[in-house]
Amino acid sequence: MKTKRYILQLLTEARAASYANGEIRNDFWTLIEDQCERKKASLEKRGAMIVKCQAKGAVSSYREEGEETFVEYNVHLKSFIKQGDFFYMEENVEKRSAQFFKDTLVKDEEHNPFIKETKSKADLKFEEVDTRRTYNRLQAIQYAELWWQERNPKYHTFEVNCTNYISQCLHEGGISMRGYPNRSKGWWMQNDSWSYSWSVANAFHRLLKSGGLGAKEVGSAEQLIPGDVICYDFEGDRKWNHTTIVVNRDLNDMPLVNANTYDSRMRYWDYTDSTAYTPNIKYAFFHINS
Repeated sequence: MKTKRYILQLLTEARAASYANGEIRNDFWTLIEDQCERKKASLEKRGAMIVKCQAKGAVSSYREEGEETFVEYNVHLKSFIKQGDFFYMEENVEKRSAQFFKDTLVKDEEHNPFIKETKSKADLKFEEVDTRRTYNRLQAIQYAELWWQERNPKYHTFEVNCTNYISQCLHEGGISMRGYPNRSKGWWMQNDSWSYSWSVANAFHRLLKSGGLGAKEVGSAEQLIPGDVICYDFEGDRKWNHTTIVVNRDLNDMPLVNANTYDSRMRYWDYTDSTAYTPNIKYAFFHINS
């Protein structure tokens, strides 16, 4: 296993180096070309570049089946991005799987983090409950920054945690819970239970679309400010499967977002560099009234 760890370390370092200088080691070309090209295209579109990228990996588990070894590991990437005179650091935590034959790495891929969440009849019958509150954007953003990579033990944690995290951000920003204990009505997490709208991306989108939490849908990402929310339908099938919160804006006044599940900080909003991205992607932009 020592040799395999070393190979994964070299691969991780090669990926980070390719982000910063565009060069890919020949022995890793087929493994990281697609991901590097997506990142390059995303940066070029907005006139940005990565001037330095640091990567740190850690093996979480492995199993051996004859001469094959399957490894699960995490990579924490810190990318220092320059956009004109604007500098900022983007952070992403990737969960990856590698497959070895003997000591030869034959496959390496990022998990698709945005798996479909289980739907229910209660979700389909979702009803809105009016939620009166005062929204403090600064508090919501501070919470988003504090917990983007960690999980607050005050709340239940899910394997697909993106919407739960955004609900926490809005609640910690001052929006009150309503509707307990009806899981198909309102927006709440209490006594180790929760509404579908609190934790499921599709139900949360329905809540915001109906005007819940003081949300108003706007037509473009440029209209959002820090503290607002973006919903994502990666396949374009009207089943919303990801949610982020705007924490800053770049030099072009475009949103930078934080997210959970595969934890991200100050990530460019459109996710075109994500393995979950498809050409059919749809976005929904929500301004939360203060």
